[in-house]
Amino acid sequence: QEQTRQSFSSLMTGFGLAVFGMFALLTLEFKSTIQPLIILAVLPFGLIGAVLGHLMLDSPLTLFSLFGAVTLAGIIANDSIVLVDFINRALENGMPIETALVESGRRRFRPVMLTSITTIAALLPILAERNTQAQVIIPMAISISFGLLLATLWILFLVPAIFSVYARCRRATT
Repeated sequence: QEQTRQSFSSLMTGFGLAVFGMFALLTLEFKSTIQPLIILAVLPFGLIGAVLGHLMLDSPLTLFSLFGAVTLAGIIANDSIVLVDFINRALENGMPIETALVESGRRRFRPVMLTSITTIAALLPILAERNTQAQVIIPMAISISFGLLLATLWILFLVPAIFSVYARCRRATT
């Protein structure tokens, strides 16, 4: 139990550092402190999806579940970056914000969905495995697949919605 507690503590510290690292790198890339927050805003929905997946499959949360949640954070961030980057490029090319938001959803829908679907599909054999050796990694697969399932839906709606609010606030202050 002591080792588990220490592992959990170090994992949470590492997760916090990873999120901060993502935030710092995204801040440098987008030259904004708000846009990285828009990208990272979907992370809680992925974690909710991971927990719901464990509840639905009646599987306890384990340390490997948390490893999956950390991995999930990176996948979610990548999908969100795809949308925000497209919106920024469209705005740089003079597209109105409303059009840029709609186009980002329309043109990036397929890449975001394919990333999520292929990842979830790749994890299905692990989820279906009943071998005792696989039981250790099944919680990780549950966290990633169910978290990604829920987060993908939120990415496609929440990221453009928050970006819209951000753009309006930015427009109002200039």
